Amino acid sequence: KKGGKPLMECFTLRKSARQFSEKPLPPQVLSNLFYAADGISRPDGRKTVPTARNSQNLEIYAAMASGLYVYNPKTNTLTQVSKKDIREICGKQAFHKIAPVDLIYVADLSKIGKDREDKILYASNHAGYASQNVYLYAASEGLSTVVCGLVDKAALGKALGLPANKEVIFTQPVAWPAE
Repeated sequence: KKGGKPLMECFTLRKSARQFSEKPLPPQVLSNLFYAADGISRPDGRKTVPTARNSQNLEIYAAMASGLYVYNPKTNTLTQVSKKDIREICGKQAFHKIAPVDLIYVADLSKIGKDREDKILYASNHAGYASQNVYLYAASEGLSTVVCGLVDKAALGKALGLPANKEVIFTQPVAWPAE
């Protein structure tokens, strides 16, 4: 919860990048990355990102060479759910396989909205807030990232083993810049 560049500087440095290094991200950088994306920031359990009616319907998965993980905000930890490397199906661009971590934003649609249109609207907003926090953290740390909507969501959802009430919103690879 300490460190980083001033917020106003991060606004200036924030950018999308599509060329990544394969160099792994250190554990502390990963921890900070996930805290920025969806960490619990207050004693009452509220998070670093707003959600409508505090629904907290967002789940963030991490696809890495060592497997697939899901982020647990209560403990700020990753839990491995598979040993398979699925980065190549996190997007249709080749850089997904290069980035050491691909964030996968998943919405639990049963937790928000009345109809499908509302559910997707809220879920997309919540994922957008989280991805913007990742952009700002990346700017602060000198990392590269880009949000990707060009994703076969059905195939990725199947690889994640998602039930019918959960849906992939988009992905976001994060890496050191290409050297």
